[in-house]
Amino acid sequence: MALVKFSNGNSNRAVDSWTNNLFDSLFNDSFISDRLISRVPAVNIAETADAYAIELAAPGLEKGDFKINVDKDVLTISAEKKSEQAADDRKYSKREYSYSSFTRSFTLPDSIDHSKIDAVYQDGVLKVLVGKREEAKVASRLIDVK
Repeated sequence: MALVKFSNGNSNRAVDSWTNNLFDSLFNDSFISDRLISRVPAVNIAETADAYAIELAAPGLEKGDFKINVDKDVLTISAEKKSEQAADDRKYSKREYSYSSFTRSFTLPDSIDHSKIDAVYQDGVLKVLVGKREEAKVASRLIDVK
């Protein structure tokens, strides 16, 4: 069996083509698609016996771009980067502005020690270590069976 495309003669191919091209270019335009995509970095959270480790993938930033704030039981990590590039060529000047920012907030458990929070930014990954209070650490021991 062969499939045959059916045309009833009422279709205007020029209009259909123009409409499809318009919507394709509108939704594939990088200006619009960049604003539709959420630019929140991925995060890994791990727990050890002594601390919670939060790793945030944020390449292209510098350690001065980050702001880390703890308010009661909420840890907020935000970053803001502004860059300006200028290129002069021939009779025109081209300027490109770039601005990116994000904010991530995490609710911390009651077992954390607010004085034991450290952050390191290395190789595009922000590592935040949130220490636990001594009484919150679980002691492990071997229990003999009687």
